[in-house]
Amino acid sequence: MITGALQKLGWWALDYVYAVERQVRAAFSRAEASSYLSGDGAPVVIIPGVYEPWRFMLPLIEAIHENGHPVHVLEPLGFNHRPVPDAAEHVAAYLRAHDLTDVLLVTHSKGGLVGKFAMSFGDSAERIAGMLAIATPFAGSRYARAMAVSSLRIFSPSDATILALARESDANSRIVSVFGRFDPHIPDGSVLELARNIELPTGGHFRILTHPGILRGFAVLKELTEA
Repeated sequence: MITGALQKLGWWALDYVYAVERQVRAAFSRAEASSYLSGDGAPVVIIPGVYEPWRFMLPLIEAIHENGHPVHVLEPLGFNHRPVPDAAEHVAAYLRAHDLTDVLLVTHSKGGLVGKFAMSFGDSAERIAGMLAIATPFAGSRYARAMAVSSLRIFSPSDATILALARESDANSRIVSVFGRFDPHIPDGSVLELARNIELPTGGHFRILTHPGILRGFAVLKELTEA
């Protein structure tokens, strides 16, 4: 028990060190969104988590781009603090404006909720082939009830959007959900019924983005959508 608790504490500490480092790097990065639009593979659209600019996911963006995929980011989302339906409309508008089809969404945390909303409602659904969801609170997080700001309380298991997404399961079979064995923000996990669920032998909510299993999850998504 003590060993398990210490391991979780260590994962938690490393997680926040990573998150702070990535936020600082993102703030000072000069990477341009247009630099990642080349490639012959299926188009990939990145949806970060709440309070995460797109450059927060830059290491993963670069890895996917190096695999031959054009990678699109949604700069108008900013720090992704809008309600999930509003953010999903930004996704839909971008797909329409750029006439993207057979799209693969790569998302983190809240981004997975936004992605599933876009896959489940509206005219963007038919443009999206599938989604890789990393550490996504599909069933919400019981911690959210105690949050002081509305942009975090939306993760409550009783939130209307969380409940609406839970009722919509048609898109689940086209989702690959990847998560660690311990997530300090999602105590009840990220397992999604009917999806391909992949648990990685690590813990954390942010640092998990660097785990090699994330790219393996992307490969599983490609196999799933190309079948």
